Amino acid sequence: MATEKKDKLEPQIKSVDMTDDMQQEAVEVAIEAMDKYHIEKDIAQYIKKEFDSRKGATWHCVVGRNFGSFVTHETKHFIYFYLGHCAILLFKTQ
Repeated sequence: MATEKKDKLEPQIKSVDMTDDMQQEAVEVAIEAMDKYHIEKDIAQYIKKEFDSRKGATWHCVVGRNFGSFVTHETKHFIYFYLGHCAILLFKTQ
């Protein structure tokens, strides 16, 4: 079942300032989060904590279907993408 869900969740990158490897990792962590959780704040918390742990603090994550944003981020540490109908904004600040 998890494999079927992953197949359905094809990422659509909308805006990015991040290495290809880090982009892939962001998508993989987001898929893990969506497999484990169904509440948007829990998905965001999982992604944020994983990236803090893997890449160092301080990461921020917003997950949802309808939101606006305007953020300042560290160079090469920003991604905004969709998995299915869910938008994910992930970025790092100092």
